[in-house]
Amino acid sequence: MAEAGVAAASLFGADRRLCSADILPPAEVRARIEVAVLNFLAALTDPAAPAISALPLISRGAANRGLRRALLRDDVSSVMEMCYKILGEGKLVTLRELFYTLLSESPTYFTCQRHVNQTVQDVVSLLRCTRQSLGIMASSRGALIGRLVLQGPEEEHVDCSILGPSGHAITGDLNVLSKLIFSSDARYIIVVEKDAIFQRLAEDRIYSQLPCILITAKGYPDLATRFILHRLSQTYPNMPIFALVDWNPAGLAILCTYKYGSISMGLESYRYACNVKWLGLRGDDLQLIPQSAYQELKPRDLQIAKSLLSSKFLQDKHRAELTLMLETGKRAEIEALYSHGFDFLGKYVARKIVQDYYISL
Repeated sequence: MAEAGVAAASLFGADRRLCSADILPPAEVRARIEVAVLNFLAALTDPAAPAISALPLISRGAANRGLRRALLRDDVSSVMEMCYKILGEGKLVTLRELFYTLLSESPTYFTCQRHVNQTVQDVVSLLRCTRQSLGIMASSRGALIGRLVLQGPEEEHVDCSILGPSGHAITGDLNVLSKLIFSSDARYIIVVEKDAIFQRLAEDRIYSQLPCILITAKGYPDLATRFILHRLSQTYPNMPIFALVDWNPAGLAILCTYKYGSISMGLESYRYACNVKWLGLRGDDLQLIPQSAYQELKPRDLQIAKSLLSSKFLQDKHRAELTLMLETGKRAEIEALYSHGFDFLGKYVARKIVQDYYISL
């Protein structure tokens, strides 16, 4: 039921058939690449062939949407060729490594990292398989700590409750993450926007008083962090997930990425969506923050707010918080709570969770 709820609320809940990016073995992906090329060649030789439908969930201009047109593009062909080669060699590469490899081999077609990222998204939609299946490994900034023991494929164990405040680094290899075995007596998962806040809570060992797991992507969530959070939510479906983010449009955007998915991930996005509850900071917490700690909204904040408000998926309580930010013209960071002392943050988090003081829908 929880999974169905996330699906309905996700960016792609309207049509889950468009949200399927399969996890496939290398041989199957290479076969799909071969079939895609053969189908395209067959279509070229048959002028009467019907038009091929647009790539699903790709935000592109009209001149760049059609599947037939996408296959004609040299950048798509170059990425598919490179992935075919990578899979044949049994290797994994990051998007950054892929960019520099393509830059050296096809400099005419790729001028920036963003172009490569978008083209990979096109290939994912074309072949309907995940990036990991293409041999593209996620870059990860994430870390976790708390009441969790990780058992890897080689039988190694990592007790995340006895680590230093930096926590356990999350690998970008989704194959490794998918094989981890979890053991936990935690009751809550707390997703923290910032690494500094994560380390503060870890230093205070909040998980010793409040049985929880802390996880952070150190900013906007990367794929590997979202992947392991989703695995934890599937393993422990009754363990609520709370988000601790700044009270600004970017903080809400980060929460929404965990909760609804990211449109930039195309077919893969829904796969990692989780039912995340907004713990703080929120408008009701502003009374705890001194006036001197408020900051003016920046142009980038206004741009993010406009994008969020234009989404029909933003729930009413989230929209009300965002509207309050715009009406006041202010933003507040979690660190502002330190005006009550460094140990106040852990007490604030524990109190809100115990008193059920969060936005849950």
